[in-house]
Amino acid sequence: MTIKFKEFFKEELTIYEIQLAMENGEITSRELIMFYLDRIAKYDQDGPKINCMLEINPDAIFIAEALDNERKTKGARGPLHGIPVVLKDNIETNDSMHTSAGTIALENHLASNDAFIVKKLRDAGAVILGKTNMTELANGMASEMWAGYSSRGGQTLNPYGDENLFVGGSSSGSAVAVAANFSVLSVGTETDASIVSPAIQNSVVGIKPTVGLISRSGIIPFTYSQDTAGPIARTVTDAAILLNALTGIDKDDAASYRSANNIEQDYTSFLDWKGLDGAKVGIFNNAPKEYYESGEYDEHLFKKAIQVLKEQGATIIENIEIPSFHREWKWGVSLYELRHSLDNYLAKLPSHMPVHSISELIQFNNNIKERALKYGQDKLEHREKFPNTLRNPEYLHAKLEDLYFSQELGIDYALQKYELDAIVFPSYIGSTISAKAGYPSIAIPAGYMESGRPFGITFVGTAFSEAVLIKLGFAFEQATKCRRSPVFNIY
Repeated sequence: MTIKFKEFFKEELTIYEIQLAMENGEITSRELIMFYLDRIAKYDQDGPKINCMLEINPDAIFIAEALDNERKTKGARGPLHGIPVVLKDNIETNDSMHTSAGTIALENHLASNDAFIVKKLRDAGAVILGKTNMTELANGMASEMWAGYSSRGGQTLNPYGDENLFVGGSSSGSAVAVAANFSVLSVGTETDASIVSPAIQNSVVGIKPTVGLISRSGIIPFTYSQDTAGPIARTVTDAAILLNALTGIDKDDAASYRSANNIEQDYTSFLDWKGLDGAKVGIFNNAPKEYYESGEYDEHLFKKAIQVLKEQGATIIENIEIPSFHREWKWGVSLYELRHSLDNYLAKLPSHMPVHSISELIQFNNNIKERALKYGQDKLEHREKFPNTLRNPEYLHAKLEDLYFSQELGIDYALQKYELDAIVFPSYIGSTISAKAGYPSIAIPAGYMESGRPFGITFVGTAFSEAVLIKLGFAFEQATKCRRSPVFNIY
């Protein structure tokens, strides 16, 4: 059955286009939701079977209808009124959808509350369209697990290539859903590269904010030090609009207290076409040798991106030094914190749930290993050996070293030494040092390799410099307009 949609509907819709059409009575939120559901049916679960959507909100059309009626009687709440948003499967929603982090053990887990950011989205008038697949346990399950795979959801594919093209992780489904035009917006989460990696790989914009700018309560935790949610969109403008709705101080998340007086009233006010003019940007092009040989790097495209920065008026400092970049980072923080945070989360689950600790989760997976252990669970088993307390000297030293080497001898060192507004990395190679610092970054499309594989760059800054990064990223985006939608040659 083919459903005919109005001529207005196309793949690359923006929030402002949609809002204007709704205000003019050309379309409704209900029709918009139906348009995306049709695309999901055709391309995600049929046709090329992209497989990024894990669940669909059965109430989405009803919610859209209610918001259409509210628009007529009271007016729109704001730019997200009636706009569909999809969420990574580790973000809790108090509705008919489950929250499982990709695990079979939690496939029937119904959260008793909305996550703080979900409440914010609903208040802004967004329609929660569905949940997206993710790398199981945010890549905390198995060393050999392919990015974008979960035991519950299977393998998510990159819409720009075949099943062998890297999709990025762990917010794989969130990035793909936007790239493949199954939603206007999505929310991912990042511990290390989990927003910027899939954003780069799928030619979309991803903002990994400063830890604390967005509340983490109601999100299945993997670390205390580095976890954060963040927006994913097809344009910097749409990402900035979504960021506006997600920020806020939450009494249930201590990290959010530090964002007081650091949250911008409106991140879209920094969308400046001339944002690069007069900016000073450092270029980091001293990545490990294996990165340049990985297939993720394109020298021509990176040099072209640098040339655009220059042409737009930026002062470029090439080959900047970041003293700690090549140090052998310790992983004590993530190892100890995942055991502690995930164990505590599982312990609070309702009594009818089959697992309440990492040990029980491991045993549960062993009991259904044909379904749950395609790639094993060596990472999970390794973490089981760690104590469920955060007092070990190894952990404490690792935490202090992470902060010192990623901040004072890392990003802040480079920013201050060269008097930079931001640092630009090819692809997402700056993700680890940025994540350990708890600092923001924004991934922007920067073209396509000869094979068709997407390439991008990442702007990185110091704490709460999202406004600067949005300004620079928007100017680069407008100067290049690199993004193009994937082509599904099946109909």
